[in-house]
Amino acid sequence: MSALPEFVGTIHVFFGPYRGNPIGLYLRKEGDSCSISPTVYPWNRFVGVGETANKAAADFDAKWKGGELTADMYSGPHWEGGIKPEKPKPPPKPAAPKPEAVTPKTESTRAADPPPTASPEPSGAAPAPESPAPSAQTAKQDQP
Repeated sequence: MSALPEFVGTIHVFFGPYRGNPIGLYLRKEGDSCSISPTVYPWNRFVGVGETANKAAADFDAKWKGGELTADMYSGPHWEGGIKPEKPKPPPKPAAPKPEAVTPKTESTRAADPPPTASPEPSGAAPAPESPAPSAQTAKQDQP
């Protein structure tokens, strides 16, 4: 025999400029699972299922927000009785790649490496454009 449904919260759905009556959310415990859903048609098709009431509330939230109503068409769900939707744990982050082992340089390898050369310009700077030298014709035109 299943237990009687327990009132756990409400959702308010807006009908145009009017705020509708609150829709009650009820918790049903059957064995090891819990389910949360409204009892009013057509909203009773959204059923959150979980091992605990908080997991069922999180599942209901996800299904309700994935429904056809946009966020400005309803308010809630507003939980009562200490229910706090339990968000699922994020997947574990992939392990960071291990850096390659750097071998320390010995005196013989340091001598074989050429010393770093200093460049006159920073590596990110573009070379300055060269201006063309004045030609002989322009020099002759300047003289009277």
